[in-house]
Amino acid sequence: VSYMVGKDRIIFATKEDHETPSSAELVADDPDDPYEEQGLILPNGDINWNCPCLGGMASGPCGEQFKSAFSCFHYSTEEIKGSDCVDQFRAMQECMQKYPDLYPQEDENDEKSSKDLEAASMEASAAKEEKGSS
Repeated sequence: VSYMVGKDRIIFATKEDHETPSSAELVADDPDDPYEEQGLILPNGDINWNCPCLGGMASGPCGEQFKSAFSCFHYSTEEIKGSDCVDQFRAMQECMQKYPDLYPQEDENDEKSSKDLEAASMEASAAKEEKGSS
């Protein structure tokens, strides 16, 4: 008996199952499997929320806010990319401030403000995205 939970298959085996020789076959990796490491942007242009490059940001306590802000930035068609996403980034920032252990904030005395870091992060993502789409 087996069933799928997300991307994982759960299999229950009996003692008899273990006593018979395995008939399992290795299957080649599916290049269309979105859970495989394909980088930040999938071939169809969608965001790969499972990319290790996101460092778990999409699944943490502020995952929905992160996804909203990052999606807005990714699909932004404004001349200054992401300039229409201020509200989403503000919501993400406010959420992250509630979890200082998970999302350390830099000291106010630091030369860079959180907005500078946010912009640098988005620019780096955009550069990766452009690099990966060629």
